[in-house]
Amino acid sequence: MPRYSEERKAAVLKKLLPPQNRSVVSVAAEEGISDVTLYSWLKQCRQQGMPVPGNRNTGEDWSPEAKLAVVVETASMSEAELSAYCREKGLYPEQVQRWKEACLQGAGMQPDRDKVAQKQQRDTRKTIKKLKAEVRRKDKALAETTSLLVLSKKLEALYGEDPDSDEDI
Repeated sequence: MPRYSEERKAAVLKKLLPPQNRSVVSVAAEEGISDVTLYSWLKQCRQQGMPVPGNRNTGEDWSPEAKLAVVVETASMSEAELSAYCREKGLYPEQVQRWKEACLQGAGMQPDRDKVAQKQQRDTRKTIKKLKAEVRRKDKALAETTSLLVLSKKLEALYGEDPDSDEDI
């Protein structure tokens, strides 16, 4: 298995990533590197948080992690810097703005999710409390029944006959 220098790997990845967005198959044929290797390099880039497009060339096919990475990277940029960044990555500023709005909307929904989770926990605790009370009640009834059974057995052993039978009467 051949080892590639970091410089060559970076040069090949530059062809795969925006703005060029060339296909893995064409780059693999041109560079003489297996497509499996190129896919693994792209996967490593994704895992490192780099914005890597999906299988197709449109920006909407990017993974949620890559979209968030782009939003974070561009948060402090001016409009001119954002435009340059988008040209470099093969994106449109409108896409980045939509992704930012989606991130903010998702963050805004978090308190609602927390409230729902707290309500579910409260309901679960109430249910558990009711079930424990029912188990205690049934345990007491079982203990009482067991005591009565033991006492009836002792009484039978003491008198040597069945106390429920009506033979003596």
